[in-house]
Amino acid sequence: MELKKEKEIGVDLESDSMFHYQEKVCLIQISTPLKNILIDPLSLNDLSPLAPVFSDPNIRKVLHGADYDIRSLYRDFGIEVNTLFDTHIAARFLGILETGLAALLKNRLGIVVDKKYQKKDWSERPLSSAMLAYAVHDTCHLLPLCRKLDRELHDKDRHLWVEEECKRLSQVRPAPPDDSSLFLKFKDAWKLDPRSLAVLESILKLREDTARRRDRPPFKIFGNEQIMEIAVRKPLVKSDLLQIKGLSARQVEMLGPSILKRIEKGLSLAENKLPVFPPRTEQRFSTKVSKGMKALRSWRKQRAKEMGIDPALVCTNAQIEFLSLASPKNLKDLEGIDTLRAWQRRLYGKEICRLLE
Repeated sequence: MELKKEKEIGVDLESDSMFHYQEKVCLIQISTPLKNILIDPLSLNDLSPLAPVFSDPNIRKVLHGADYDIRSLYRDFGIEVNTLFDTHIAARFLGILETGLAALLKNRLGIVVDKKYQKKDWSERPLSSAMLAYAVHDTCHLLPLCRKLDRELHDKDRHLWVEEECKRLSQVRPAPPDDSSLFLKFKDAWKLDPRSLAVLESILKLREDTARRRDRPPFKIFGNEQIMEIAVRKPLVKSDLLQIKGLSARQVEMLGPSILKRIEKGLSLAENKLPVFPPRTEQRFSTKVSKGMKALRSWRKQRAKEMGIDPALVCTNAQIEFLSLASPKNLKDLEGIDTLRAWQRRLYGKEICRLLE
């Protein structure tokens, strides 16, 4: 394969998550310095020849906002990515405020791209010539953008930071199937009483079953706001459903009987079988730990201002909490803290230990 001879390639994916229940990769775009290649995975049975290219450590893969793409490549094709350069991460470490691809191309290369096909259904065939052109423009500028950002990173001596962050990002994987109750992942479900939780779970399962049967994303069946209102108000007749804000007459006509049956199911569930949301516990910190967290936050703010970057890049809230609890005394202690990056230990290690001391 010709791609194995390349030193770097630009990569992007197009998917159909906005249009189908089970999302899938519908197009793979690859750009070399001389060629733009579009691969249609919906018409190919075997993409295994691509795997050695993506895993080859000698070929730099340039993507923008690669998290979703890394997970999707592994989920759909078992493809792993090595030697990643994420232009979004690079832009953040350079202190660039507008880190979207279109903004970066305009501000760094003077190239204006149109993103109007970003939310199209890429599973439809045939793809229009305009959509194919759009797909090419998503990757054909990545290599020159990468080189420019890479030079700027070297000038600021931050290239190793981005290299480490990209290596970590390349190791993300799709979340395993989750068989737990749906209400556990539903926003503000913890506010509901057990009976309302039972109705909520019943309606969420209805939405999931309907979405799967219709091959539609769950949010296109009905939204979270409507589901929450149903769980709270527990309507018993069709006319009450019509009072739910955002629930259309058509939705009530098509799904009304099923919704009412699911509500009845939740209301008839035995008391000893009602779901209970796990208690929300707030961790209490000692005075010493609280002082450490306050000192680190203040230091982080100042450091970020000096470096011209987002404070979260200097140190995340989770890292601050972990460091304050661990209270490392020296650089050797810091080596045992996995949440801290190697570049953070090198750059900030002594300051962190001194602050916590």
